[in-house]
Amino acid sequence: MTTFKTTESPYKSNNTASGMCGVTLMNNQVGAVVARVMEAKPNVKILVLPSMIRVDAVGRMDFDYDEISEALGEEPGYYDAAQFEENMSTHYGRMIHLDDRTIMFASPEDAAEYIDFDLTATS
Repeated sequence: MTTFKTTESPYKSNNTASGMCGVTLMNNQVGAVVARVMEAKPNVKILVLPSMIRVDAVGRMDFDYDEISEALGEEPGYYDAAQFEENMSTHYGRMIHLDDRTIMFASPEDAAEYIDFDLTATS
């Protein structure tokens, strides 16, 4: 009789914090421009796939609406949270929408001042 040895699965879970945040954008005209703007930022990595664009960052990344509007060849204020949400399909990390930008944080603690999260320990 043959004895089989169980091998460890390469798909095991990992509960440690990655320190990363990110979004998935549609791979269309707007998504390509947003990715090009974000790619110039030092902590951001872009992965272009056939139907989507991954935008991942270490720690934090800011999608500055006027910066993106300018790259799109439009007036300041053209690109906004509604357009960001329309072009984005998924995200991970804490997302904060402000009037002039969307900020992604890897850690909810880093976003505490924006989400009225009290970091004071209570007993």
